[in-house]
Amino acid sequence: MNSLYLIPSTLGDTPPHQVLPDGTLEVLPKLSVFVVEELRSARRFLSAAGLKGKIDGLEFHTLNEHTTPDEIEALGALFNRGSVGLITEAGLPAVADPGAALVALCHRKGIPVVPLVGPSSLMLALMASGLNGQSFAFRGYLPAKSNERKSAIKKVEKDSYLFAQTQIFIETPYRNDALLADFLAGLSPATLLCIAADLTLPSQTILTQTVAEWRRKTDFIIGKRPCVFLILAQSN
Repeated sequence: MNSLYLIPSTLGDTPPHQVLPDGTLEVLPKLSVFVVEELRSARRFLSAAGLKGKIDGLEFHTLNEHTTPDEIEALGALFNRGSVGLITEAGLPAVADPGAALVALCHRKGIPVVPLVGPSSLMLALMASGLNGQSFAFRGYLPAKSNERKSAIKKVEKDSYLFAQTQIFIETPYRNDALLADFLAGLSPATLLCIAADLTLPSQTILTQTVAEWRRKTDFIIGKRPCVFLILAQSN
């Protein structure tokens, strides 16, 4: 039966064979139709993953934050012709990713969904943070406006303390340092903060310290690197 294959991609320019198992890479040559978040990066990923020279023979359809419900519904017709691969910009499809809408469509239509193994920046960051891996919440993006963001930070820190729960966030790279500044201004000194940037890349940075310790790192800059932020509130 035709299926939707959820194909993880690399978190940066790491060669795919270094972070993707053979079983995942072996699926790619069997597919000719892909739904992707961004065409150029998907073509580059597939070429690096072993399909170099074969890209022009593949069929691509875009699914991103601008795709309408009607356009997503129309993608269902692709499965009449064969199985389809879903590729996001980085990491796991359908996790903090608009591709979840296609997965939901497949479930409604009774189309099998096959998740493949690959890197998740959220789980890699949690694993390496030393924070609570038994209870955690992914909060996605905090508000872009500073006043709203500062209020949200206070709330999630309270939740973290009440439930002894790690809180996980991502941010648009150009706002990384603004978010870090608000964390340092708004969190309690004893709260643990982990910054995990450029995961799986040679420039990888993973560091967990109290907010008080982070405040003394006056020259620390994340820059426009893909980054995951994690906090765990502590009693003062």
